[in-house]
Amino acid sequence: MNIEKDVEKWLSEEDLLREMKYDENADFHYIIEFPNDNIMDVVKPKDKDCVVIACATQVAPQHQNLMISSDKNTQREFIMELNFGLNQFLVDYELKVSNDILQQFVITEQIFEDGLTKNELIRTVKRIFKSKLHCIWLIDQKFGNVAVNAAPSNENDMFI
Repeated sequence: MNIEKDVEKWLSEEDLLREMKYDENADFHYIIEFPNDNIMDVVKPKDKDCVVIACATQVAPQHQNLMISSDKNTQREFIMELNFGLNQFLVDYELKVSNDILQQFVITEQIFEDGLTKNELIRTVKRIFKSKLHCIWLIDQKFGNVAVNAAPSNENDMFI
């Protein structure tokens, strides 16, 4: 099994592959788009026997302002609900929170070489995206929806 060739082939077959990125810390680093306008990374870290799928999201200033204008109890409840919800997706995640205001979230999952198949890769990509949707929907539910101009970016920033 040639992991790099297999992963590249699978991503191409599903029309997800957008770019190959140079990364000195990785054997390979692909930028994918799933679904349209949502950018994710698929990376094989050097000296590791896994592939990491990641999606980083910057919270739009408009949403942060809605959070700031809410009461402290609502802010804290939101962060707690977000943690509980993300745990149910069985993904790894990191929340960047300042003064109870969510600034950014990064959702990741790793697939070890002995479990890497096309099916597992695509299912993991979908699970990460659904985890991101959970975050977006929870923000809208708790704080309201605002129109934000979102465009795909290979800088791995998405604005919700």
